[in-house]
Amino acid sequence: MIKTGILVLCILVSGCATQTYQINGGAGKEPTQEEMQTFFVSGIGQTQEMDAASVCGGVDKVAKVESYQSFLDIFLGVITWGIYTPRQARVYCLE
Repeated sequence: MIKTGILVLCILVSGCATQTYQINGGAGKEPTQEEMQTFFVSGIGQTQEMDAASVCGGVDKVAKVESYQSFLDIFLGVITWGIYTPRQARVYCLE
């Protein structure tokens, strides 16, 4: 019972976090590409890359990139005690 309460409390106090980098005006409306990036042990010392220029067909066509944790990502991190901690990455292209 106490473990369940702690799990629920951790989920409730967790917040979704988004980092957005606007490039060339940042006017993209819908993500051109979205992918889940896998990290382990809270991502300590790990990196993931996504080539936004190749997704959009050139650096001048990239509107913005985002990295965020959804509720599901946070939930998975909580239930695995931080062993598996995924994040989402999005690339927006100029139309």
